[in-house]
Amino acid sequence: MSQLRLLPSLFGAQATRFLAARYISVFNWRGRSSESPATFPGSKGGGGSSYMEEMYFAWLENPQSVHKSWDSFFRKAREEASSGSAQPQLPSVIPESRPTVSDRTSKLVEDHLAVQSLIRAYQIRGHHVAQLDPLGILDADLDSFVPSDLITTIDKLAFYDLREADLDKEFQLPTTTFIGGSESTLSLREIIRRLETTYCQHIGLEFMFINDVEQCQWIRQKFETPGVMQFSNEEKRTLLARLVRSMRFEDFLARKWSSEKRFGLEGCEVMIPALKTIIDKSSEMGIENVILGMPHRGRLNVLANVIRKDLEQIFCQFDPKLEAADEGSGDVKYHLGMYHERINRATNRNITLSLVANPSHLEAVDPVVQGKTKAEQFYRGDAQGKKVMSILVHGDAAFAGQGVVYETFHLSDLPSYTTNGTVHVVVNNQVCYRRRGHNEMDEPMFTQPLMYKQIHRQVPVLKKYADKLIAEGTVTLQEFEEEIAKYDRICEEAYGRSKDKKILHIKHWLDSPWPGFFNVDGEPKSMTCPTTGIPEDVLTHIGNVASSVPLEDFKIHTGLSRILRGRADMTKKRTVDWALAEYMAFGSLLKEGIHVRLSGQDVERGTFSHRHHVLHDQEVDRRTCVPMNHLWPDQAPYTVCNSSLSEYGVLGFELGYAMASPNALVLWEAQFGDFHNTAQCIIDQFISTGQAKWVRHNGIVLLLPHGMEGMGPEHSSARPERFLQMSNDDSDAYPVFTEDFEVSQLYDCNWIVVNCSTPASYFHVLRRQILLPFRKPLIIFTPKSLLRHPEARSSFDQMVCGTTFQRVIPEDGAAARAPEQVRRLIFCTGKVYYDLVKERISQGLEEQVAITRLEQISPFPFDLIKQEAERYPGAELVWCQEEHKNMGYYDYINPRFMTILGHTRPIWYVGRDPAAAPATGNRNAHLVSLKKFLDTAFNLQAFEGKTF
Repeated sequence: MSQLRLLPSLFGAQATRFLAARYISVFNWRGRSSESPATFPGSKGGGGSSYMEEMYFAWLENPQSVHKSWDSFFRKAREEASSGSAQPQLPSVIPESRPTVSDRTSKLVEDHLAVQSLIRAYQIRGHHVAQLDPLGILDADLDSFVPSDLITTIDKLAFYDLREADLDKEFQLPTTTFIGGSESTLSLREIIRRLETTYCQHIGLEFMFINDVEQCQWIRQKFETPGVMQFSNEEKRTLLARLVRSMRFEDFLARKWSSEKRFGLEGCEVMIPALKTIIDKSSEMGIENVILGMPHRGRLNVLANVIRKDLEQIFCQFDPKLEAADEGSGDVKYHLGMYHERINRATNRNITLSLVANPSHLEAVDPVVQGKTKAEQFYRGDAQGKKVMSILVHGDAAFAGQGVVYETFHLSDLPSYTTNGTVHVVVNNQVCYRRRGHNEMDEPMFTQPLMYKQIHRQVPVLKKYADKLIAEGTVTLQEFEEEIAKYDRICEEAYGRSKDKKILHIKHWLDSPWPGFFNVDGEPKSMTCPTTGIPEDVLTHIGNVASSVPLEDFKIHTGLSRILRGRADMTKKRTVDWALAEYMAFGSLLKEGIHVRLSGQDVERGTFSHRHHVLHDQEVDRRTCVPMNHLWPDQAPYTVCNSSLSEYGVLGFELGYAMASPNALVLWEAQFGDFHNTAQCIIDQFISTGQAKWVRHNGIVLLLPHGMEGMGPEHSSARPERFLQMSNDDSDAYPVFTEDFEVSQLYDCNWIVVNCSTPASYFHVLRRQILLPFRKPLIIFTPKSLLRHPEARSSFDQMVCGTTFQRVIPEDGAAARAPEQVRRLIFCTGKVYYDLVKERISQGLEEQVAITRLEQISPFPFDLIKQEAERYPGAELVWCQEEHKNMGYYDYINPRFMTILGHTRPIWYVGRDPAAAPATGNRNAHLVSLKKFLDTAFNLQAFEGKTF
């Protein structure tokens, strides 16, 4: 129905007025529609005028969308239809009082409508006959379908009941085309010529599926307006110079390093001037920062000729003798990123260009670029995207085949994720081509012999364009050759300087520098971390705001009122649960000027309805309140936003957001920890390895609900074993315990993995994430049942000034008072601690069994574990976990315990048996296995006679 609104403009204003005023009957055109005509009042057997039917349906939708005469006509028909007559009849289309319109007039109107239909056919299907194949082998493996309504031969005019004699007749142009420029009429011959020029040359336009009329009109105007594709001589010379740089760069690499993979741009060299033109135009319109993401094909060329990376730093990457600086493992040259501030020569304005480092996983960088762009816009106050923009370059197959592309697009209209538009450049290998196959080591003739015979015969685009400009006198042959010689000389001089490079510094390829955060050498300014506690009056103030509604006349849900009263009661009693501890961590950081952003599915309320950071007025639709933004007059902003139902795309987005600044706490929460594995590519390729590959610090926080609670195999495990397997601390290296061991250990690791058992631990680890003098990803296995567990509370005393995060929480009960009497020391982490304490009490073993909790699992707290083991010299050591033996933590902690104990004492395993699935789906089976391992944990004879 949306297309019916376009009828007045579609048929042209004059023709519409002419028809409406006289009730002209427009006959069905032969072959113009295969659809059965719709039935409307007064039509017998469904056989009425197609034009009048369209007017009728448009009138039904909106009477004001048609001429008032049509409105009157249809109103009268409806009145007659509702009068009760068995066969309601419309008044005659041609009233008896009026003379019959002549065949000549009817033909004139019919021909005008036919021409307008022809114009629309080219706009919809003209790309089907566009000349998009530079190799001339379109029929070899592609559909050569030619639409019947395009005038590819004279006889096709008959489709519209037009004849060759009509070609020189003048026709009124509708408002839905711009081919006329300043002219309102054109001959049919000229109309077809201009449509073919616009839609059937070397650019294929497919846009009429867009529902927004203004967007369609914008595209039509940009492409149909006569002369729009004509360049000035200066523009042509600039394009030629940029093509010279694009192509000669590839030629230079091919000459110097013919046997090296570089994923060159040969076959699509025009991408370089295209990107540079986009950036020029963006700068002209006020853009100050452009963030790019792209795959490896053409990346070195973009670095050299778009970002303007020093050529010697690119060339030295090809030197096999170049030693790597001690900055990590590094990455191949065609994955690296770059950040550069420079003057845009076309506009003489400052512009910042950033090419984000990317793995070989095509399209994985898409959401990362969007997140970084959103953050840059946020920090600049650029709500409309007028200062910061993104460009994404895609390969055609990856763009169509990789699901993360859709996940990224899916974020485009969400308020806290939109970047207000992205320029997407798809390198279409059906339009361009790859001169050397997949890479320079490839032999594409194995599988595509005919195509590559044609490719080898292709004249390079630079020669084609240069010959054209020389022929038309825009440049001379001498000028062209001088331009080539000038760039070749630049490359040779840079090549000479590159030989002086002896050490590769990956930090020279950093895509997101943080000025002032590190010292000039890129190292932390200190190796200490302040205590993470805060003054009690700050705790109390945050607790009071968290339990109130800052806005007047704001009606909240009665159930939420109970939750807020509970928070107020806890604040008075100087205690916190999990949600309130999180509130206090966030609120205190906001007070210190740290922006906090929490994102994920249902994070505003919390998956387990515990958070409620966004209050909803129960009487006013869409009226909301975020109390966290009402804590202090000059606080940093807090953003909490429900994402789309995506993990891969959203986690990538938040990672990119965290790249932009170290002075922000950026958190992504999985609905359940189990679901993070659909974002495994972001975790493996960016979060775990990002610093080692690209010297890129990132403080992203992953909140992964985890715990075996009988909820089935997909709602139980955040797969801690996977994160621990990827942790880079050495299980066999006995560490040296220096004064700064705790912070140094954090600095050396690739990420931090914790499983907090108390709200205070959660509070401190969140604050520590910002107070550290560097940034590392933080993986937190968060609780589910502990959110409301009466024992899972913390006192203000554990959170005030002078307190800090405890990597290990030792036994503090009866067993600790008489350690020599303790027969078993159980180490554990997370929720299972509360099951163990309950079971210990039920068996009366408080003095014989001590329980120590690991709050930080990786990097492994060697120093504190050593102290605990030595504190109970006569005790058996047991590791207890609720996860299955081949999952969870045991495979990680066991060799580290052996290292710290010198292989003199075993650390026995207690937990569930190995299994394929992470949890059972049967509630009874869950409880039986829980009881079994708890019985073993407190059976002091369980390991008698066993050896290790």
